[in-house]
Amino acid sequence: MATGAEAGLAPVAAFALVGVLGVGAQWLAWRLKMPAIVLMLVAGLIVGPVTGVFVPARDLGDLVRPMVSVAVAIILFEGGLSLTLQGLADAAKGVRRLVIIGAPLGWLGSALALHLVAGLEWPVAAVFGGIMIVTGPTVIAPLLRTARLPRRPAALLQWEAIVNDPIGALAAVLAFQVVVVMQAGAAGTGIGPALAEVGMGAVLAGVIGAATGRGLAAAFRRAMVPEYMKVPVLFASVLGAFALSDLILHESGLLAVTVMGLVLANAQLPSYAEMRRFKEHATILLVSGVFILLAAGLDLQSLSVLDWRAGLFVAVVILIVRPLTVALSLMGSGVAWREVALVALTGPRGVVLVAVAGLFGERLSELGIAGGAALVPLAFALVAATVVLHGFTLVPLARALGLAGAEAPGVIVVGGSAFPTALAAAIDKAGLPVLVADPNYVRLRGAREAGLEVFYGDILSEAAEHRIEMVRYDTVVTATANDAYNTLVATDLASEFGREHIFQVSREKDSRARHALPPGLGGQALAPEATLADLDARIAAGARVELARLSDGHDLDAWRARRPNAVAIARLSDGGIRFFRAGEEVENRKGDWRLIALVPADEGRGAAEDLPPRQEDGQA
Repeated sequence: MATGAEAGLAPVAAFALVGVLGVGAQWLAWRLKMPAIVLMLVAGLIVGPVTGVFVPARDLGDLVRPMVSVAVAIILFEGGLSLTLQGLADAAKGVRRLVIIGAPLGWLGSALALHLVAGLEWPVAAVFGGIMIVTGPTVIAPLLRTARLPRRPAALLQWEAIVNDPIGALAAVLAFQVVVVMQAGAAGTGIGPALAEVGMGAVLAGVIGAATGRGLAAAFRRAMVPEYMKVPVLFASVLGAFALSDLILHESGLLAVTVMGLVLANAQLPSYAEMRRFKEHATILLVSGVFILLAAGLDLQSLSVLDWRAGLFVAVVILIVRPLTVALSLMGSGVAWREVALVALTGPRGVVLVAVAGLFGERLSELGIAGGAALVPLAFALVAATVVLHGFTLVPLARALGLAGAEAPGVIVVGGSAFPTALAAAIDKAGLPVLVADPNYVRLRGAREAGLEVFYGDILSEAAEHRIEMVRYDTVVTATANDAYNTLVATDLASEFGREHIFQVSREKDSRARHALPPGLGGQALAPEATLADLDARIAAGARVELARLSDGHDLDAWRARRPNAVAIARLSDGGIRFFRAGEEVENRKGDWRLIALVPADEGRGAAEDLPPRQEDGQA
């Protein structure tokens, strides 16, 4: 038995502990570059089954169940907000196959494994098999950034996770309703009336979700809700739709909020950025909270189900069910066998799996179905095994298949005029991925002539989101002639890349109080401390963006002696590129390293010691 204070925690202290542990685990995982889900699992187990400091049923009582239900509902609403029909239409043929063919196959294969290997009854296997379709978008994204996969396998993994996230939960909802009908028939109340009730409830749930979503979209579009109230109104509407639908048919609220999210995602609202921020914040808080609650709520007796059959079940899912599902789905799709193999052997599960499993495990137990209590321990075992396994094996597997990008993370340069093009060419010369984006096709001419990869369009558009392989890049430099646009891009992309990786050229009128923007907007000021007009003028006058190789024999001081007016822009290493902020002092380093700098036209050019191996120095 767990030891700890028998009196337990006060509800306020318990809420605080859940928040601190959940968000703290996610922050620590970011610092340590580890999967957050592993640290959340460890934290929950330590305060729960191991020490008994926090036992949800004891410390929160009857609040646990509605908390988990509401949290899962909001998580599924967030999943629905991620699905746009345009995005799915733009997705590769292989992604659609993984969704349309792979989801049902994965459901069937997982259910068979649960029944035949884990020994669960068919009702439990059917419900949990539906949940197991989910592969965890919050887990996939960090793995893809680390692995640097080619475009197609990365897109397959990423989009499969995003699209199947709500589909898996809906499959579980449908399976659960079928179980309810079967139980009604077994109890003698008749399958026909129960089936009619479930069907009518599901239809009404869909209507409630669609009507609420359309109503909100119309209200937002007609400015019937002020900006500062849009997120609160959205949150209250999700809770209202969930509760109303649940009153009509138990658990149908999950279907209602998912449909609501789908409707809003495809409504093309101008305030969608606010909703995206809402779902990002809500996901972090609720996902971490639910995971801590469920992990802390485990007891030693429930963990006893994790015997050899549970281990065999996890192995069968990873080594047989997942590979077969992917192979059959992508058969005849034109995807190379190496890419199929990589996708087939990569399927980490995430927090949504545990959250939904915790919800339906309790419901199945209440129906008197044996095995319902085993859902949460099995879900934790599957999540922990897949996250740890794929976290350590994805890169070696990709390398073995010849699909791992040896390249370090690259840079997106927004702006196609002379200076950003010269900067991008220097980055490309250094061997890093670089993309030049500009909504003006003519301005991209120089980048195209230099052989650089370009994107014609707005970097914030949906087309960019779907067509640019964002996982290849970890830094953004905004350098267009429009200061407001630079600030908008930097502010919008900061949530994805981190503000420490977002840079922009100096603003034209930033020194004037009436034009200065709040420090919370935009990215960091890029060295050199000059506006784009000034930088372009320097390039036109003969200045160049130089890639220099420095060493102990020819260090920074020696380089500066020949280029006293040069301004260092970035330092390169095996791990990637690090840009300097305006006014930042550049430190000398030991050994071989490389530097990108803006060098005036009248200063040294072409010295052998400044050249990268087998490349010519000069105009970038």
